[in-house]
This record gives sequence, structure tokens and C-alpha cells, in this order.
Amino acid sequence: MCLALPVKVVEVGPGDTAIVDLGGVKKEISLALLDDVQVGDYVILHVGYALSKLDPEEAEKTLALFAEMEAAGQ
Repeated sequence: MCLALPVKVVEVGPGDTAIVDLGGVKKEISLALLDDVQVGDYVILHVGYALSKLDPEEAEKTLALFAEMEAAGQ
């Protein structure tokens, strides 16, 4: 099973890299598959690569659902 997650870009680095916020954890990812990603954008992350940009409203809804699922499991 594969899982892709919405993440927020907090820093665009050198080359095709960026730092994203993944539930409070900062992670370096590759932007090699996308153009024109900027700080504040949400992207879909899969195995270290940003696959596509995501509407911020949709990203927030999805992240809220993940948070609800996590809270329900505890």
C-alpha cells in the first residue's frame, strides 16, 4: 500500500529541494517533478518527492482528518 501526504513547504532550498512540515517534523524533499513551488504551498509528498501542488483549503481538510483519526486511535 502506498500513501501520499499533503505537506506544507516551509523553505525552498538549493537545486530541486525543499523543507516541508510533516506534522511538526521538518523533512527535506525533492521538487524535481514540479515547477514554481514556493514557501506556503502545499504539495502531495510520496517517497520523498513532491508529486503535485494541492489547494490549501483541501490540504487543511485532509490534515484535519488525519489529526482526527490519530486522536480517535489514542
